[in-house]
Amino acid sequence: MRRIVILIAGIIFVNVPVSAVNDTIITGSDSEFIERKLDSLTHIWFLERMVPGEDNFAEDALPVVEFPDSVYRERLHNIHSVVNLPYNSVVKNHIHVYTGKKRSNFEIMLGMREYYFPMIEDIFDSYGLPAELKYMAVIESALNPNAVSRVGATGLWQFMYSTGRAYGLTINSVVDERRDPIKSTHAAARYIKDLYNIYNDWGLVIAAYNCGPGNVNKAIRRSGNKKDYWEIYYRLPRETRGYLPGYIAATYAMHYYREHNIIPRKVNFSLATDTIMVTRDIHLEQMSEVMNIPLAELKALNPQYRTLIVPGRSKAMAINLPIKYMGDFISLQDSVAAYRADHYFKPELKNASPTQSTYIPPSINGKTKLTYTVKEGDNLGYIASWYNVGVSDLRYWNNIYRNLIRINQKLAVYVNPSEKEYYSVVDGLSFAEKQARIGKPVIVQKITDEETADNDYVYHTVRYGDTVWDIAKKYSGVSATDILNLNGLSQSGKIHAGQKLKIKKKS
Repeated sequence: MRRIVILIAGIIFVNVPVSAVNDTIITGSDSEFIERKLDSLTHIWFLERMVPGEDNFAEDALPVVEFPDSVYRERLHNIHSVVNLPYNSVVKNHIHVYTGKKRSNFEIMLGMREYYFPMIEDIFDSYGLPAELKYMAVIESALNPNAVSRVGATGLWQFMYSTGRAYGLTINSVVDERRDPIKSTHAAARYIKDLYNIYNDWGLVIAAYNCGPGNVNKAIRRSGNKKDYWEIYYRLPRETRGYLPGYIAATYAMHYYREHNIIPRKVNFSLATDTIMVTRDIHLEQMSEVMNIPLAELKALNPQYRTLIVPGRSKAMAINLPIKYMGDFISLQDSVAAYRADHYFKPELKNASPTQSTYIPPSINGKTKLTYTVKEGDNLGYIASWYNVGVSDLRYWNNIYRNLIRINQKLAVYVNPSEKEYYSVVDGLSFAEKQARIGKPVIVQKITDEETADNDYVYHTVRYGDTVWDIAKKYSGVSATDILNLNGLSQSGKIHAGQKLKIKKKS
């Protein structure tokens, strides 16, 4: 049955100009961006676990309802929000996407919000962010943690690889934490806070989250240093023009869907979940078989594990489970890990020898073995250079996978007997002394007496494994962006162990 469009009160719609752009009417073609996001929802597990709304009306029997501009404007005015929610022709077109053209997809999101919104609200609250910013996830991914954009942005919050890594997310061939709803929401909260510290305006923050602060800054410069979203509208990338209007429309639709005859799809699975840390490798199929949990459910609750392997052996990893299964998993953890282990983790692969390789392990016959203890700030490249051996040799001698070493780890190093005395002292030298031996003196960042006496700043020495965000968390009221700007680093600027960063004290 075709839907019927009802015009309330028979009032003709009038396009309302955006006051900040000198009464210029903005076209609404950019709503295509939102339509593509909504289409990304199809064929995911959550959709398969949804049932019609409580009223049990057939979807096509519900008419599409439209309202006069004055009604939309008044309703937006009545929504309490720190984000300004103006109404204009662009917002109107986006509202019609949610309440008309793509209402079936929106019904799905209304059901999925019961799972995602409480988690997002809780995390945003811990960072002091407005709860209503949760609607950004609707615009970013249509609440699909497996969403991937045309340019590779991934997950609930659509992080690009570089930004995800900069905000502490692990991304490799086994784990992609951009797809982890909890960890990616923490990263999104940190990113949003950093953007707010730059712009102090939520409209610009929302725009910058979509296209990056570089594009927003460029739009501000080209518009004569105007710092209002609607005044820089035409200077923004095309998709970003639809981003804030889409956010406003999503906010509206989430509040007034009932008035538009939209019935949420109710989720037909447990919304109560919890996480448990595992310290061994586990395949999600093992859990599914032993505990009789649908594999699709495990995959949906743990989308970050790209190969279905939870690599807990190298580092404790979290598994998200419905609470009703948590006790069983604690009791059956050994049985789960043992179930068909040879099939899921083939032992021959752990000890496989390559049939052909360009690397030929060096002979240690007649060589002298020395032991080096890994220090903070070390890496295999440094250690290999200090002993004049190959990095591949160090890996081979110590059964090291890739370049992963840990502080206080003992490494075997083989040298010629005639060089034993020269290299035996390496383990006891400072980093600067070891670098000086190979002709690479450490450049020490000198702090002047004036700087030392300046009580407005402190200096943080970077440790191995630190990120700018990790360091920012150690200092009250300091953001990662503050540190980057103060030290002349780019947003993706790299830091290294031993580097000293200037940090402004907060009063």
